[in-house]
Amino acid sequence: MTPVGEARRRLRTALTGGGRVVGTFVKLPTVDSVDLARQAGFDFVVVDLEHSSLSAETVISLVRHAAATGIPALVRVPVVDPPLINRVLEAGAAGVQLSTLTAAAERDALVAAARYAPHGRRSISLSHPAAGFGAVDLAAYLAAEAADPPLLVGQVETATTRDPLPELLDGLDVAFVGTTDLAVSLGLPGAEALLARVEEIVDAARAAGVASGGWLARADAESAAGSGLGAARYLIVGSDLQLLGSALREVMDKWDR
Repeated sequence: MTPVGEARRRLRTALTGGGRVVGTFVKLPTVDSVDLARQAGFDFVVVDLEHSSLSAETVISLVRHAAATGIPALVRVPVVDPPLINRVLEAGAAGVQLSTLTAAAERDALVAAARYAPHGRRSISLSHPAAGFGAVDLAAYLAAEAADPPLLVGQVETATTRDPLPELLDGLDVAFVGTTDLAVSLGLPGAEALLARVEEIVDAARAAGVASGGWLARADAESAAGSGLGAARYLIVGSDLQLLGSALREVMDKWDR
């Protein structure tokens, strides 16, 4: 098993075994964010290519650093871009998180981009960190990838989807409820309407045999329950940027001027 495979298996085992994993978004272009998350005890990080100023090259550097230091890193992408997905996986990403999933065809495209034949259409090379730069035999590498494939996370964050939710979620590891975008899609409704849609997504994930997940501003059971994510097993708490801002404001709020 490769180190990347070990990281994927660790996360997947926790998700399928009823455990809970907690991560944070990385939006700043510094490996210090990855190191601080690992030091704090986060189970994983999600390097954000959707809502950040990170370049693809910086994302790859952050993923490589995370893999080298032992903390699993997923990459959030706004659309399925097979060459980009291949590059981040070759750099050592534990998985891919796709924003705004609304159709089974998008899910199929994500699977195809992340899996080698016969299960997908991902292009093969051994000249990358995840394959030891060619030190791993091709057959052994393919067997390891088949045994511990990249984790696939789909964000459901719209009032409706083009395909029924259980069908849409089938084949994913995590159905991630994007509550902020979901609230906007619903027209910024009251809490009751938002929670009803969150519950619908969580129930569909359970029916599909998929772990549910979501984002929280704070890591506590009360926040999770209040957001309808009390049973979620994949939680992302804030981001390096948000947590830094909160800490800076807290310092100044307590400063007697």
